[in-house]
Amino acid sequence: MSLKQAVISMILGGMSMSVNALENSVEIRVKGIETSRPGQILVMLFQEEGFPKQHDKALEIKPYPATDAERSVVFENVPEQFAIKVLHDEDEDGKVTKNWTGILPKEGLGFSNGARITFKAPSFSSALLTVADIEESNAPHDITMRYP
Repeated sequence: MSLKQAVISMILGGMSMSVNALENSVEIRVKGIETSRPGQILVMLFQEEGFPKQHDKALEIKPYPATDAERSVVFENVPEQFAIKVLHDEDEDGKVTKNWTGILPKEGLGFSNGARITFKAPSFSSALLTVADIEESNAPHDITMRYP
């Protein structure tokens, strides 16, 4: 094999690996949705940038009516490391509505890896998932909604 052929092979091999990396899919199962509340459920896929507050930085947002207590969602082309945020957007404004404190949420939230809100939003590292972890478990990743 000539040097030129080796370089082309490496480039094509690298492209193939990149395409395969984008074919990752993960299933997220959202549990504990309070169907008595109005609005919609927003399931958001994030990389680190913008997580969890900047919804416009989410890689993808899947909206669903809040009519079922449990909902499964599949994201395609998931990056190797990611985090999920779920918002029960009762007023359908696309943002987390705060309670009277102006700090704590008034709407239901859930995060991957069981991350929780304290007096601040969870960090990306606390909600971090990897495609390898999901594939190894061979089951959907469960996120339980938490309501105030």
